[in-house]
Amino acid sequence: MTWLTLVLLFGYLGLSLALSRLFPYAGRPARHGLIPGYNMWVVAELVGRKGSYSLLLLIPWFNMIWFAGLMVDLARSFNRFSFFEHVAAVVASWGYFGWLSTTEPQYRGPILVEERAWQAKLAAAEKAKDEREVRKLRSQAPFAKPILRDWAEAAIFAIFAAALIRLLLIESYIIPTPSMEGNLNVGDFLFVSKVNYGLRLPETILMLPLVHNRAPLVGGESYIDGARLPYRRLPALERIDRYDPVVFNVPAGDSVYIFPYRTYSASDFEMGNIDPNAQRAIETDRADLVTRPVDKKDHYVKRAVGLPGETLEIKNRKLFINGTQVEDPKNIQFLYDITFTGPPNKSRWADIGISTDDVAQSQGNRYIIHLSAEQLEFLKQGDPGGTFDFLDQSQPNGVRLYPHSAKYFGDWTVDNYGPIQIPARGQTIKLDERSYELYWRPIKVYENHPSLERRGG
Repeated sequence: MTWLTLVLLFGYLGLSLALSRLFPYAGRPARHGLIPGYNMWVVAELVGRKGSYSLLLLIPWFNMIWFAGLMVDLARSFNRFSFFEHVAAVVASWGYFGWLSTTEPQYRGPILVEERAWQAKLAAAEKAKDEREVRKLRSQAPFAKPILRDWAEAAIFAIFAAALIRLLLIESYIIPTPSMEGNLNVGDFLFVSKVNYGLRLPETILMLPLVHNRAPLVGGESYIDGARLPYRRLPALERIDRYDPVVFNVPAGDSVYIFPYRTYSASDFEMGNIDPNAQRAIETDRADLVTRPVDKKDHYVKRAVGLPGETLEIKNRKLFINGTQVEDPKNIQFLYDITFTGPPNKSRWADIGISTDDVAQSQGNRYIIHLSAEQLEFLKQGDPGGTFDFLDQSQPNGVRLYPHSAKYFGDWTVDNYGPIQIPARGQTIKLDERSYELYWRPIKVYENHPSLERRGG
């Protein structure tokens, strides 16, 4: 049992004790407040709802909205209409209602019944155009609120609702890099469904709403690590198909160095996949290493090309699945080494989708640049005398590529990678020294099995 579970358990026990002291003021037996579950049924009845309304508290995450509504309505049913008391009734229920029970509170009856009657009278007066009665109803009833409080409550509800939608249903993203260019361009906005492939329930719960992992303006992480729920994923509505674009938390993002212009993982630093300025900052202890929980890692959007149970391999820049070549997706880009006969005319580059982000390196008339077949042909026509070749990536650099093992995979390159088997649920894979290098990090870090060890080969 985690400490968070204990906090929630003791909080509910405290609330039950507070309700047992409060219920007699509303004509209900004190013992009803001590019966788990039933005490919430009684609260629903006391505020003017059907007792079955309390069953909505069993719906994960949405139960926070129902609980907040019940606690505020319970406070109002005891003549407490202060904004700050309503906040206390939600965030410190056991303490607030425990205190309220010591003040000999007056139960005015089911507040929602009274409020509905007041609203009906107000609607009738407005329909009859009885301005005097409208002013009287609005000025005398406790339900009338100052405009600032009305706006504040509306804003709080909107933020709360938007945060829940973002956590559980749909989230918006913006494309920051050109790695999916041709289909998803830099600056494009996406709305991504969280339920199609199976909703992963939130794990980190103490966080700023509507932000991911960095706090705006003030900087720093936007959450408190440690208050975490276990990993849970709901059933999927559909399976991932080949070439589906998928937004996910980058696996290597659990330990990162954060700079104003981008984030580098610890493995980026270890493998040398990092710019010189960041390298110097890390080596001189001017950059802090931040460890993030799974759901607070940075987001990537990539295209799924290998599926569970398949063997993936790249041969001379061609993708093979289970030994069979797969057709290139539309607008696929490669890295080209181009030498123009003179300074290139860039005035029309933007018209065909070539941006500064596509240029990996340039020196004089030589450019290393990501291009599609159509973009390459455009540049060739503009400079027939230039040289246009695939960037030579034939030198082995497997230590910089997953799984970062020089001993077993050091001869892998970007253009010739694999084969690598993608595990499927229920599949048996031999674990030896070689395959250990492929799978130890997914098992130990991503699936959180810290007891995995390698002994004696």
